[in-house]
Amino acid sequence: MRHRWIIVRRMENSETSPSSGPLSGADRGMARPSGPPAQLSELARPSKSPRRRREAKRLQRRGDGHEQLLWEMERRRLPGQHEHLEPCGSASDTAESSPKRRAHFLHGPYPATHFGPKACILPNPTSVMHIQDPASQRLTWNKPPVNVLVIRKIRDESLVEPFKELCRFLVEEKQMMVYVERRVADDAMLSKDETFGSIRNQLCTFREGYDDISDCIDLIICLGGDGTLLYASSLFQASVPPVMAFHLGSLGFLTPFKFESYKTEVAKVFEGNAAITLRSRLKVKVVKDMLQRTGHQLFGQEPPPQQEHNGLLPLGHTSSESGKVTLQLQVLNEVVVDRGPSSYLSNVDLYLDGRLITSVQGDGVIVSTPTGSTAYAAAAGASMIHPNVPAIMVTPICPHSLSFRPIVVPAGVELMITLSPDARNTAWVSFDGRKRQEIQHGDCIKITTSCYPVPSICCHDLVYDWFESLAQCLHWNVRKRQARLADVSDSSDTEN
Repeated sequence: MRHRWIIVRRMENSETSPSSGPLSGADRGMARPSGPPAQLSELARPSKSPRRRREAKRLQRRGDGHEQLLWEMERRRLPGQHEHLEPCGSASDTAESSPKRRAHFLHGPYPATHFGPKACILPNPTSVMHIQDPASQRLTWNKPPVNVLVIRKIRDESLVEPFKELCRFLVEEKQMMVYVERRVADDAMLSKDETFGSIRNQLCTFREGYDDISDCIDLIICLGGDGTLLYASSLFQASVPPVMAFHLGSLGFLTPFKFESYKTEVAKVFEGNAAITLRSRLKVKVVKDMLQRTGHQLFGQEPPPQQEHNGLLPLGHTSSESGKVTLQLQVLNEVVVDRGPSSYLSNVDLYLDGRLITSVQGDGVIVSTPTGSTAYAAAAGASMIHPNVPAIMVTPICPHSLSFRPIVVPAGVELMITLSPDARNTAWVSFDGRKRQEIQHGDCIKITTSCYPVPSICCHDLVYDWFESLAQCLHWNVRKRQARLADVSDSSDTEN
């Protein structure tokens, strides 16, 4: 699947622009000459200690290919991984030749792989990974966008006029093909407006769960609150087009744009070079054991048909041989496992990479992305994490334990949740508040970070937008200012 957008990276020639200060100890361990391995010993300064000299000669005579491997890894390292390397030289030479200060990055510097005079990380070329700095992520188009999906919050009459203005602007002025959901196009207020009839006839409609539009959408524009962005994410179970969200809902934590200047903002996005935040999603796989439910498998009997959940058929398959039904989803905010209508405690086991780490006894557990850390997880007492931090959050819901604190695990692990063998009742699971279903004995939920994030377009930049949402939507750290003392001598701290 291919969309007409790519992410470009501001390349900084860090190898030709010298650093602004002396090298730290970690940077000295990482700085390497760019020549072949045969020249490394000639460029290195010999040690004054005789024992160090003998060790250097012995290592030079070994020639076991270890140095060659290190040099090859350094030579094949991607350009972005050289940004934090600083050239060797004295502090005075570096300061005189480099008036330019080091650029600021959101990710920390590439870690040094040598520790002390003799220790280093075992070289492994398969583990070399390039992580692009979030501050350099810019959106551009390799082909002009043509098809725009407009998502409007339903059952809100105040959004009818903004929706008509946006569609008229996209169709008449920008000559775009506009896609909308059929129930939005069939709105009674739109049908009554005769002036909008010509635009309405040019709209392309689709039905959720029946029409696949994942291959034809270039840009998504949301009118409403955070729910419109979650809905847009659910429509694309693989690659997601860029999303531009206008704040026309109740909370609007994920919608940074103001609709008053929509023409200017949309035109800027069409021109490209817009800041973008890659909001990671969770790849969730629910495996249900149908044999456990029926107790036996009838030969030649077809599996029961899949039921719709909130009008959407789940993406999954059924294996008649093993009796397993698999449901796979992409989740933007969180996966919630709770006790449902039962009055008993929820009792589920939590596995990390196949190893049991704990059992959750309480109202349930929340597994969320950094984007979801400001949603249900924040209400349950979890920390709020910036969406560019690669992590998965595990937050208990009212645990019957005084020591069960929320935890943050690496984004690459796989979590698995199952019903405990001694659980008194079943559990229920929901995905971004939708597709709620029951989990019984023999079922399991596997969760890991998806490779298909949601590219959310920023209004200003990815740092300012997030803190602006914290202040405006959640009133983060809002407190009446402490009054200044009229006379410092009256303070109790100064009294003897």
